[in-house]
Amino acid sequence: MTERSAQAGPGPASRTLAAFIFASRWLQAPLYLGLIVAQAVYVVLFFVELWHLVENVIATGHITETDVMLSVLALIDIVMIANLLIMVIIGGYETFVSKIRVQGHHDEPEWLSHVNTNLLKVKLAVSIISISSIHLLKTFIEVGRMDNGVVLNADGSVLYSSDGVMWEVAIHLAFIVSAIALAWIDRMSQHHPTGETGGLSVGKIEAGLRGDEPGFMVDPASASDGPAVHPAAQSADGYVTVRIPAGARLPEGAEVVPNDR
Repeated sequence: MTERSAQAGPGPASRTLAAFIFASRWLQAPLYLGLIVAQAVYVVLFFVELWHLVENVIATGHITETDVMLSVLALIDIVMIANLLIMVIIGGYETFVSKIRVQGHHDEPEWLSHVNTNLLKVKLAVSIISISSIHLLKTFIEVGRMDNGVVLNADGSVLYSSDGVMWEVAIHLAFIVSAIALAWIDRMSQHHPTGETGGLSVGKIEAGLRGDEPGFMVDPASASDGPAVHPAAQSADGYVTVRIPAGARLPEGAEVVPNDR
């Protein structure tokens, strides 16, 4: 009988090196603190832009709808970037540094409970598309006064051009295609083919060993026709008996036993 013991493991030197490498993840913590500082800068910038909008209305007595829309879009742009920063700070820290233990808190983000690298990439891509959409909308408003293929600033410099607008549209479409590709990859990574074991996986075995879910047992009578897996309660001797493909990685606490045991 071949057993996998939970006590067997690497030597002291290997464990020390592994612990040091694992602890190196805390080097990323200052990076997220820096992003929090950047978030504070965006808060200041938001109120500066808001004050400029109010100041223009008070100073001139009236302001055009286009000017208001451009100012509001600038504010929305700042908010979207701030949301992106929050997503990177919280999601990145949760994924790569340490768990943020806010389970049960009434303000816990819904996506935080199942955050992973793929989900974080998809959400970041969607946020980037939203930010790009705001910039593109501002461009479309400005090009309404395009003359001879260009939009000029007050000092006579070129603000927008036909080629520049086309490049903005192309880049925005590239962001959309990238987000679709990331979402497709995320969905494919979550798909696990059932195979001939009826959806048996190491995760299910481990859940059975922990007692979180019923175990799985193979009916020996049907072994000639392929392993027939069906739910079964834990056996009287405390074992959860399963049949898995040869060479598959065993979960912690599992052991290989002869068929006649």
